[in-house]
Amino acid sequence: MSMIALTVNRRAVQVSAEPRTNLADFVREKLDLTGTHLGCEHGVCGACTVLLDGVPARSCITYAVACEGAEVTTIEGLDDDSVTTELRAAFTREHALQCGYCTPGMLVSARDLVLRLPQADERLIRVGLSGNLCRCTGYVGIVRAVKSVIEARRARDIAPMPDGGRKILGPVGSDRSDADRTERMRPVESEPMSPEAVGSVASIPDFTPATVLEQQFTVAHPPEQVFAMFDDIAAVAACLPGASLTGPPRPERVEGTIRVRIGPIAGTFQGAARVERSPTDMSGRIVGIGNDRRSRSSTQGEIRYRLVPIEQGTRVDLSIGYTLTGMLAQVGRPGLVRDLAARLIAEFAGNLDRRLSGTSPGDATAVELNGMALAFGLLRARLAGWVGRFLSNKGGAT
Repeated sequence: MSMIALTVNRRAVQVSAEPRTNLADFVREKLDLTGTHLGCEHGVCGACTVLLDGVPARSCITYAVACEGAEVTTIEGLDDDSVTTELRAAFTREHALQCGYCTPGMLVSARDLVLRLPQADERLIRVGLSGNLCRCTGYVGIVRAVKSVIEARRARDIAPMPDGGRKILGPVGSDRSDADRTERMRPVESEPMSPEAVGSVASIPDFTPATVLEQQFTVAHPPEQVFAMFDDIAAVAACLPGASLTGPPRPERVEGTIRVRIGPIAGTFQGAARVERSPTDMSGRIVGIGNDRRSRSSTQGEIRYRLVPIEQGTRVDLSIGYTLTGMLAQVGRPGLVRDLAARLIAEFAGNLDRRLSGTSPGDATAVELNGMALAFGLLRARLAGWVGRFLSNKGGAT
């Protein structure tokens, strides 16, 4: 496994991957950015096109390790991009998509044309899009959409960008030097420490999470009571399934363990954390590091919380960020971790509510992710999505 540090959608990430992993699989499987599609996997169809250092590139034939220090932008990173916004509207208006499988890569390539071409020349547009194949539309609507956006932008006196940001001739990304990488990359922590080193860490470092999950739960108690409860570190740890303290807790350093089980795979992470609180807006942050000796896996984690008063009590908004390396990273897909986090938080919320009500939260057993339960959970989510789209389409047709 190689540790790869790069910037994806303006966020620095550092994730381990096999040297043979291509960039498409890297962003899809490691970062859960599934808007990048895989088609031919030979660099021919263009479905996997992303921006590498601002230039369109085939991510299926680009090794992720070769992108060390690069800036990668997937279709998700273009949500707020003005050119892509215009193209999306034009694609809808001109009926430039049907199944939509080629559309993410088509939009990335079309954006490059809108930036570069001095005028809406249909021949140049067709040549520019010749590396993006579509089996549905016949390309007429696609060409019209791109042409209309170029015409509209040039009419607004938006000048073309010479060479679309390209600086030198050669393969995409070939202009990256070590100095460029150092300047562009935001600080990223080095590889997590060995299990033996965690106990010797004097202070818990900040880091940039590779994956961030958003969660929330509610309790039927006022925010002031919940926030005061969060100041009792030992009580909070007692509410967290699988967690236990190994020493007297202090805000600047809390040492303990947490046990996690994913089907037959179990891990006991020993680590330390620091706790920060802001009484003015009833928010806080917990930053920690941990290692599982048995699997030689390491993790860094960050939990940000904010208490929001609601009619029935308090809503707790959570942002959970983490980086996982080692053997357990092989099963630490974002979907699995998201399901595990949801189950853990549900149990934590129940234990917290019982403690606030004056009853015991019960024993701290390892939170477990059952394979069949996960399969049924994913199936339920998929069916709910299908039903929602069907009802939406039906409503739009009536």
